[in-house]
Amino acid sequence: MIVGAGVQAQEAESKINWMTMNEALEAQKETPKNIIMDAYTDWCGPCKMLDKNTFGHPKVAEFINENYYPVKFNAEGQEEIKYKDEVFANPQYKAELKGKRNSPHEFARALQISGYPSIVFFDEKGELIAPLTGYRTPAQIEIFLKIFAKDEYKKLTTEKAWNEYNENFEPTFSK
Repeated sequence: MIVGAGVQAQEAESKINWMTMNEALEAQKETPKNIIMDAYTDWCGPCKMLDKNTFGHPKVAEFINENYYPVKFNAEGQEEIKYKDEVFANPQYKAELKGKRNSPHEFARALQISGYPSIVFFDEKGELIAPLTGYRTPAQIEIFLKIFAKDEYKKLTTEKAWNEYNENFEPTFSK
């Protein structure tokens, strides 16, 4: 029984504490921290794989919870987002298409999200850093999680600097 309880506790700890974009922006006012946004759609297979395989990985979840405000954003949903004195919504959303392809959300368009899933990074002031489009394994996402969490990306101003950083990066997340 003790082993079972330990596994359940570990599984509970490996869950990401998702919030909305509005909640994350509000939290930044109290305690500045970068934001990571999972921009997904209900119909997207790779989005579901990213959730299960990558965001469900214990080391990924722990790192994200410690270093970011994690945001879950349905890029074709109805959520109203207040960002930089603007309100973004999805006026063309059709309830009858829930779970199928729907109209892109205005916020997804503003961020120029071109595919799903997209992982979007924001700094501690809510400023856009960069989007990362497509499915990533825990090993593939680790370098991005770490350079954006610790603002290392600010030092990588040339392709040469990125290549050196990438070559010297020692991953600690498993596949």
